[in-house]
Amino acid sequence: MTHPYGRPVSDGAAADSRASIGVGAERRAFSAPYESLTFPLVTRARRELVVTLAAHPVFDLETSRPVSRRLRRTVRHQGGEEALAAFGRRTLEPVDLQRIDMQSLKHGLDLLRLGAEDSGVVPAFWRTVASSRGRFALLCTETQHTGAPGTLLVEIMGGLEQAPVEEINAAIAHFERSALGVILHIAPDISVARRLVSVRAQCIAIDFAGVAHENARDWQPASDLIAAAREACPQVMLTNLRPDRGLASKAAGATHAVFAGMDPIRV
Repeated sequence: MTHPYGRPVSDGAAADSRASIGVGAERRAFSAPYESLTFPLVTRARRELVVTLAAHPVFDLETSRPVSRRLRRTVRHQGGEEALAAFGRRTLEPVDLQRIDMQSLKHGLDLLRLGAEDSGVVPAFWRTVASSRGRFALLCTETQHTGAPGTLLVEIMGGLEQAPVEEINAAIAHFERSALGVILHIAPDISVARRLVSVRAQCIAIDFAGVAHENARDWQPASDLIAAAREACPQVMLTNLRPDRGLASKAAGATHAVFAGMDPIRV
């Protein structure tokens, strides 16, 4: 994945996936095997959570080759739905979100195993980034210097749709360092994408698990969404994209993708 600030990043971290990828004359890209790990976490309210991180290859749609790896994060309650219902489905507190982000960074970098020429994408909640006043960005930088020398891209998600643009720009400024970059993960809504035109981000991510894009009838609204995101940012990364929509996504303006399997996607 190209560094958001213009420095090219090699694809060394994902090179081992290429043998499993169908890249031929048609430049078609397909999903590849991935690694994952799981760790427990107890919240401030004594709820037991299980956090799973999975490292998926990020494909450059221009070349149909993996150029980075992205950590997909899943947070589940220990004991399933019945245990969660006992707590009345209360939302997590800010301190819990921060702990999830801190532990995801620590375990995630162990999973990514970045070399000097590699890049990786780690998740972070907007509330962590907005409330830390740059401390989370500083932690990311310090972590890199102590054992993850590659390029780190922080994918900020959850709450950006309502956040003031000036606050988003202020948060991004904390990450504008030589080996850090920011990806804004937004809801699949064209109005949200257009709202970010005045934001200084270099990459927008959209989860296509919630976007109908299986046939030609569905594709025009999906294409319009991609085009709106591309107008706001020079790079657009789609996650959970059907592999057979790679070329069409590129034509619509997407630059990178994390492909889903061809099984039905449940959200």
